[in-house]
Amino acid sequence: MSEITKSPTIIGDALPNIPWEDRPAGSNDPVWRCSQNPIIDWNPIPSGARAYNSAVVPFGDGFVGVFRIDDKSGRAGLHFGKSQDALNWELEDELIDWVDEKGNPNPNSYAYDPRVVKIEDTYYITWCDDLKGASIGLGYTKDFKTFVKSENPLMPFNRNGVLFPRKIGGEYVLLSRPSDSAHTPFGDIFLSHSPDMVYWGKHRHVMSAGGSGWWQGVKIGAGPIPIETKEGWLMLYHGVSTTCSGFVYSIGAAILDLENPTKVLYRTRGYILTPEKPYETTGFVPNVAFPCATLYDAPSGKIAIYYGAADTYCAVAFTQVDELIEYIKNDSEV
Repeated sequence: MSEITKSPTIIGDALPNIPWEDRPAGSNDPVWRCSQNPIIDWNPIPSGARAYNSAVVPFGDGFVGVFRIDDKSGRAGLHFGKSQDALNWELEDELIDWVDEKGNPNPNSYAYDPRVVKIEDTYYITWCDDLKGASIGLGYTKDFKTFVKSENPLMPFNRNGVLFPRKIGGEYVLLSRPSDSAHTPFGDIFLSHSPDMVYWGKHRHVMSAGGSGWWQGVKIGAGPIPIETKEGWLMLYHGVSTTCSGFVYSIGAAILDLENPTKVLYRTRGYILTPEKPYETTGFVPNVAFPCATLYDAPSGKIAIYYGAADTYCAVAFTQVDELIEYIKNDSEV
């Protein structure tokens, strides 16, 4: 009799050159850190002080990314980077040169916390933009040479715009976190629909801050692009608590229904990663772990999570999809 082969849990492509380290001996954590962390340190380029909260994707025979880099005046902007192994990065010193649909220059006032997703043959980029206040920027590229800025999908104030990697019910879907103009002391996750990436509506509530755990009691926000799995959309997100020393940003996980992602099937009661290491607890903004991207290999279920640490560094953590899903189910408070 032939051996029955289990089909992969992740619905997606193979990425055999994904960065990877096995779980450390003696660890039972659902997520474990890369031994090379932080993979990007202080002063990563001549003009930049800190690179963090950035997004990476496979491209060609390697990897590319859109990186948040705060310059030495403290202002945030988006820079392009490339890598052969997704751990050692070459970052461009110049800001990404955005143009409008007609090819005219269309620079950002400020821009931060990007996400990147490939939908069909186009790479879409979202970020926190300035539309007379914090809002969501939207642009695209096909070759990571020409970057076209589109119309803002939503009005201010809003942050954490994250696109799903395919249409759902024939429409594009965008997660976001309505907020205010400052360091928002509240925030739930919503989603919006669009037939064409221009006009957005059908806004729906997905998840509230809170739950039984204090780690996400103040606000939550979508993190990397959701990963499509047989169990549902695997959504990593950040949760924020308030302490006497300020906010603490941790990472949690949820599983959303594939065809109705406003339906939360499972949601972790506890965090899956919280600031513990010196590069997470000490920096420009202490006690921050902020996920913005994942790389994954569907056949093996390996996932590499890219997150900003202490608003100063880029770091990576690892997990395996079946183990993580089992953990989410066992720890779920839904």
